[in-house]
Amino acid sequence: MKSTYLKLALSLVVIIFSFSANSQIELKNKLLDFNTLLPVESANIYIKGTTIGTISNVDGRFVLNVPNQHATDTLVISSIGYKTFKTQVNEFNDSEEIYLEEEIASLDEILLVAEPRPTTGNEIVLKALEKLAINMPDSTYLQKGFIRHKERNNLEFKWLIESAITVYDSGFAAKSSDYLKVNVDQVRKSYDLRDVDSLLSYVAYNNYYAKHNRFKIKDIDRNNVSTDQLVKAIKWNDTRVNGLENLFHGKLNLFRNSSNKNALFGEHILKKHQFKLDTILVDNERKLYKIKISESEEYVGLNTKGIYNEGYTADGWLYIYYDNYAIKKVEYNLSAASSAQKSRSKTLFGTQTNHKLILTYMEYEDKMYPNYIYYETPKLVNVGLKTDEKVTKEEEERYNKEERYYYTVQEILFTEIILDKDVVKQASELKWDSDIFASKPYNKTFWNNYNVLLESEEDEKLIQDLTKRAILYKE
Repeated sequence: MKSTYLKLALSLVVIIFSFSANSQIELKNKLLDFNTLLPVESANIYIKGTTIGTISNVDGRFVLNVPNQHATDTLVISSIGYKTFKTQVNEFNDSEEIYLEEEIASLDEILLVAEPRPTTGNEIVLKALEKLAINMPDSTYLQKGFIRHKERNNLEFKWLIESAITVYDSGFAAKSSDYLKVNVDQVRKSYDLRDVDSLLSYVAYNNYYAKHNRFKIKDIDRNNVSTDQLVKAIKWNDTRVNGLENLFHGKLNLFRNSSNKNALFGEHILKKHQFKLDTILVDNERKLYKIKISESEEYVGLNTKGIYNEGYTADGWLYIYYDNYAIKKVEYNLSAASSAQKSRSKTLFGTQTNHKLILTYMEYEDKMYPNYIYYETPKLVNVGLKTDEKVTKEEEERYNKEERYYYTVQEILFTEIILDKDVVKQASELKWDSDIFASKPYNKTFWNNYNVLLESEEDEKLIQDLTKRAILYKE
C-alpha cells in the first residue's frame, strides 16, 4: 500500500512539474553558417524571459514546442561566435533555413580598459571560480530535463534509453552528494540488445565484492558463468559507470562540485591544468573569453571507486563571460597519459580518450543554471568472434575490433527551471528514483508536449534499425 502511495504521489508531482499547455506552436528549422554553409551545432534556441528552450543537433536542426501563450514573445537563437537571431514566435518562418553570421570581438580593444582586470588565461579562470558563489544558484530549485542514453560499437547501436528527468538541487553552497537528487519521471524508448557476454564486467563485479578469490579474465570460462550472473554484473557496471547520480555528484560536474575535496577545478586546479587566453568572442551580444585548456605538472584522476580512472591529461576549451566572469561553456577531454593508463585504454577500449564532456549554462534571474550536458566514455566489454564459419585472420581481426569496443553517450537537455518554493518543498518530501536503467510504461500524452533533443540524421537511422531489431527480438 505504501509503495502504491509513493508511486501515485510521484506521478502527481510529475504532472505538477510538467509544462502545462493546451496547445503548442512547433518551431522547426536548420541553422547554417553564413560563410561556410556548414551546420551550426549546439546553438541555443529559447523564448526570451523564460526557460523554454532547446539546442541544435550536429546537423544544425532543432525543434521547439512553445505553449500558445508565448505566441507574441521573442524567439532567440544564439551561438558563441555568431550574431544573435531574433523574431517573434508567431512570425517564425520555417520555409527557409536560418543563416548565422560570424561575430568576433577585438582582443586588443576589449582589454584596453581603465579597470584592472586579469589578463592571462590562468588569472581569468581563477577569477571565474571565485565568482561561482555569486553566479551559480544560491537557493533550492528544480530542473526538468530530457536524457538520451546511447551505447554502441563501431557497427551499430546496442542500447538506447530516452527519459524525462527532474533534478532537485539545494544550490551551489550545499554538498551535491547530500543535497542533489535525480528522479526518472518517464521513459519514451528503452532497448537493450547488447550481447550478454561481458566477462570483464563479471570479473570486475566479483573482485569488487570478493574478499578472497580475486579473478583475472584468463581464469574465467564463459561456460561456467550463468546468464543471470552476467546480467547482474552488467547492471552493476552500468550503474557505476553511467548512473545519473555519478554524473551529478562526481568530479566531472566541474563547477557545481568545485568546492569538494580534491575537485578537478578546486584549490589545486593549476597543478593539473593550464589555461591560455585565445580570443574574445560574442554570445547573444555579450563578450566572452575563449580559453584553451591544456596539461600541467600533474596527471588528472577521477578517484572512481573500483575503477582505475587515473593518469590522464586534460585538454579543451572554456568560455567565460567578460562582464561578470560567469562560465558559459566548457569542452573538457581526458586522455590517457601515464604508461599504465595508456596500456589499459588500448587493451580495453581501443582509444586513448576516455572522457569527453561538454557543459553549457543558461542565465536565468541573474544565475547560471545547467543547460546541456554531453558525456561520452568507453565501456568494459569482452565480445569475441560470433561465427562458426571459416574466416581469414584479416576478417577475424576486423570483426573483433568493431564488435569489441563499446562507448556510451549521455546527453541531457534541461527544458524548465522551477523556483516556486511550494512546488520545490513538495518535491523534496518524496522518494526519488534515479535508476535510468529500470523500464517504465510509455505515457504518450506526457511526451506530446515535452521538448526533446533531435537525433542526428546518422543516429536516426541507427535508432530505427535498433527499433526494428528490438521488435523482432520481442517476437
